[in-house]
Amino acid sequence: MRDTFCRLRAVHQAIAEFEHTLQQAHGVSLNEAMLLCTLSAQSPLSAGDIAKQLGLSCPNTSKLIRAVEDKQLIARRLNHADRRGMLFELTPLGRERLAQINAQPPPIPAALCQPNSEAP
Repeated sequence: MRDTFCRLRAVHQAIAEFEHTLQQAHGVSLNEAMLLCTLSAQSPLSAGDIAKQLGLSCPNTSKLIRAVEDKQLIARRLNHADRRGMLFELTPLGRERLAQINAQPPPIPAALCQPNSEAP
């Protein structure tokens, strides 16, 4: 068990390192980048669909959506099929930011490329 948790710790630290580099280079968190990626692949999506796609709780998804909206990377519009709901899609700035991230992605730490390697 100890070895498993040491490996998980190394992966967790690598993800944190990756997110820090992403934030410094592109001004978005890992979840924000994953939201942009999700909406670029399938758009528009409801908040519930975004939560399912990203594996987040509804409250965390609401906070994420608000943060990305505040950066003007996504926009909401009324869901004409269900007037009680909203749909979310990338803005031109969101598409541009995602293109920048894809053109200059942060390096992926070794622990994420080889998760079965020995933990440091």
